[in-house]
Amino acid sequence: MRIEILDEVQEDLIEGFRFYENREPGVGSYFLDCLFSDIDSLILFAGIHQIVYGYHRCLSKRFPFAIYYDIAEEILRGPGNGSHEAANQSLQTDRSRRAVF
Repeated sequence: MRIEILDEVQEDLIEGFRFYENREPGVGSYFLDCLFSDIDSLILFAGIHQIVYGYHRCLSKRFPFAIYYDIAEEILRGPGNGSHEAANQSLQTDRSRRAVF
């Protein structure tokens, strides 16, 4: 599976990185590592998450972020926003069962 991050998601991840890095040096990098791990987990677990506001919601394991996505015609689509006090996020994925978040 190939994962491609949407532009607005990249901006949200950068904003989250800066937010945490300004709190404590090194935490921004840890934030990105954790979020990318959560995103990668969707390769195996997409579709099992609770539906909230009409989308599946995958909560980050370590940070107050959520990944929202929908499954339609074997394509996972997200509204382009997630949930966090300081930033939002979404992502795009592709495989034989293509995915877009």
